[in-house]
Amino acid sequence: MGLANLPFGLYGGATLITVPQLLAARHMPEPKIAAITAAAMIPTVCGFLIAPILDVRFNRRSYALVFGALTALTAWIALVRLGSTGVLTACLVTGFLFANLFYNALGGWLGDLVPSGEEGRLGATFTIGNVAGFGIAAILFISLIRGLSPTWGPPAVAATIASPLLLLAIVPVSSAERRSARESFGTLMRDLGQLLRSRTVLRALLLFSLPASSFALTNILGAVGAEFGASERFVAVLAGTGVTAAAIVGALVVPAIVRRVPPLLLYLVIGSVGALFTLLLILLPRVPAVFALAMVCENVFQSAAFAVEATIIFRTIGEDNPLASTQFGLLQAATAFPITYMQALDGQGYGVGGLSGGLLTDAALSLVACAVLLPLVLTWMRRERRVRSAAQTTA
Repeated sequence: MGLANLPFGLYGGATLITVPQLLAARHMPEPKIAAITAAAMIPTVCGFLIAPILDVRFNRRSYALVFGALTALTAWIALVRLGSTGVLTACLVTGFLFANLFYNALGGWLGDLVPSGEEGRLGATFTIGNVAGFGIAAILFISLIRGLSPTWGPPAVAATIASPLLLLAIVPVSSAERRSARESFGTLMRDLGQLLRSRTVLRALLLFSLPASSFALTNILGAVGAEFGASERFVAVLAGTGVTAAAIVGALVVPAIVRRVPPLLLYLVIGSVGALFTLLLILLPRVPAVFALAMVCENVFQSAAFAVEATIIFRTIGEDNPLASTQFGLLQAATAFPITYMQALDGQGYGVGGLSGGLLTDAALSLVACAVLLPLVLTWMRRERRVRSAAQTTA
């Protein structure tokens, strides 16, 4: 079911890879391209603020289909209007808003459906849908635009983004869908207050807001390939194929491990091991092979962390949750928060100490966050065991 998330990754690849390539070919200055793509990403951080609309009136399948189709449509318009900066930017921002609403509607819907104990598998395939979609877009879309006429290239991209929506036809609608479709906005505001007071939600917000497993370093490694002697072509091929494959592998290993290791603890293990690997990179020679090792392994760790985050979020939703999409959107936004500020901090570390400074900053802050969270996670786990034991005794 998680592979239905492909449109989100496909749109991300179109916005962050294909459009910048096309704008660069038109000789647009790089700072202007960066400003456009940065603006396009705004809804991924604050889009959760309107996620509550997904939990009233209509079922989440309908919302996912509508916003998925609108995501594809805005991609089409953006590719047609590359020459108009204002229209292009507005389309990209609106498209990411639609994509984010699709993502939250789908996450709330699937999180309500997944059987207990299968959250790890759903989290893995949900992550794979995102990263695989991004990789497919990075490789395929520029070829469609260049290989087809200007008339047919943009609609071909839009059709590719929309095609995975067919997967939604085979996913059932849950009982919570029918209940939330009858809810009023007054009831919604009451339930929102309960959601924000939920101990489970507050714990997850704290866990995700610290940079224990953010691996924001993956977002700057592509720009420092020259320091390892890696050519632009080598970096491009590695980013389009090796990184995608690494991300899929990272997500696939999670379901088997999460059956044996509690996801809260696994999240900290991934962050700690990944941080130690980052420290090791400081000592290794700056050659292309080490650059490839860094790109692949950092993305394996980040993708595994994403899959565990999704698993934790799906477990917090539970069955018949009238605010499933709102809760999913809120917690997903929390996971994006440390990536945003850590990218800035890693950049500051790079400015002070070069590449070694950036690596040290990322690894050190991750280890500190893991150390701070470990006693809390152990306390939460002991409390959950006591609750389960008391429930079994009562039964």
